[in-house]
Amino acid sequence: MINYFSDIQFAEKHWFWLMLLLPLMVIWYIWRLKKHEGEFNYSSFVLLKAIPVSSKAKSRHVLLILKLASFALLITALARPQSRSSWKDTKTEGIDIVMSLDVSLSMLAKDFKPNRMEVAKEVMVDFINARPNDRIGLVIFGGEVFTQCPLTNDHKVLKNMFPQIKAGILDQGTAIGLGLAGAVARIKESKAKSKVIIMVSDGVNNVGEISPLTAGELAKTYGIRVYCIGVGSKGKALQPVAMYAQGQYEYDYVDVEIDEKIMTDISDMTGGKYFRATNKESLKNIYLEIDKMEKTITSEKSFSNKAEHFLPFVLLASILLLLEFVLRFTLFRSIP
Repeated sequence: MINYFSDIQFAEKHWFWLMLLLPLMVIWYIWRLKKHEGEFNYSSFVLLKAIPVSSKAKSRHVLLILKLASFALLITALARPQSRSSWKDTKTEGIDIVMSLDVSLSMLAKDFKPNRMEVAKEVMVDFINARPNDRIGLVIFGGEVFTQCPLTNDHKVLKNMFPQIKAGILDQGTAIGLGLAGAVARIKESKAKSKVIIMVSDGVNNVGEISPLTAGELAKTYGIRVYCIGVGSKGKALQPVAMYAQGQYEYDYVDVEIDEKIMTDISDMTGGKYFRATNKESLKNIYLEIDKMEKTITSEKSFSNKAEHFLPFVLLASILLLLEFVLRFTLFRSIP
């Protein structure tokens, strides 16, 4: 019963303003009773107090209660109570995404605070959090390529791997072709309708057996869109130039060189887009733009049907009015 009323909505709620008449009906009833009360003078009511009050006298106000209840029910019926039957069939299909991250030493450059690597990882984690329905994998590359995490729906496992990623953990160099080819290898067998690679690099391809454009053609063959992000400010940046102790580097200002033409060509040939991030905010905005362009596929079917429920209220009001009429001319009949 509770569930039934919880589903009820009223199409014409303005009729409920008539409920304000109910207190007026009570006031009128009290005024009428007082007006018709008889009076007589008597020296003392002590003897009358011993006379018990009849049940009929006690229940004489039931007629008013029945009338008020029937009136309230009729107002409710006028407000058109309705219930809505509906169903929704939603199908969500995620996108398969492989992120390819450059881990060459130049990612320690301090034109991003604290450095390019830490900012890139932070923004990548935010991107993963925003796409709960997608399978996401991670490939890292320097002078070689390594699969940090294959495509997975378990984003917690994927995010737990980011603290392990450090600049310089792979052979030195920037093998953009290998980094892209490694990502293609991890996603090419995917059955998803939409396959995407997001590649982040801050340098120029200078090592590796596979050229970047060849890797781009490979991605195009498998229907994979590639979004390339060049990370680095314009001009010079403070970068590691030598290592004088384990994990300790000597820094100097070095010209920022990013292979923007190659990355633009790769993005264009695969239907993706090239972006340049010169600071943390621009990198965040790039990922937001990619997030908007690569929306999860959702299909939804909806059905809605409204049913009128005024009849039970009208029937109950009619029964109460009939009961009030019968009692008025039988049990509570007034004798002139």
